[in-house]
Amino acid sequence: MTELEARKAVRAAIGKVAPDVDAEEINDGSRLRQDLELDSLDFLRLVEIIAHDCGLDIPEQDYPAVGTIKGLVGYLAAHG
Repeated sequence: MTELEARKAVRAAIGKVAPDVDAEEINDGSRLRQDLELDSLDFLRLVEIIAHDCGLDIPEQDYPAVGTIKGLVGYLAAHG
């Protein structure tokens, strides 16, 4: 998966989990829980949607690495 594909997948998943988040406010440094205000259930749903849509499982031990948009995009690009 290219970085552009990963970025599109992340934006699409966030749109499903938190449709009230303004896409223009999302940047690489955005933290999923703090800046986008995803609670723990929203975060888990985001991971599930990405797993389903991209065919990529993100194990719980990797959650700290995907806590930001940049981390999540990079993870998908590297593992997808």
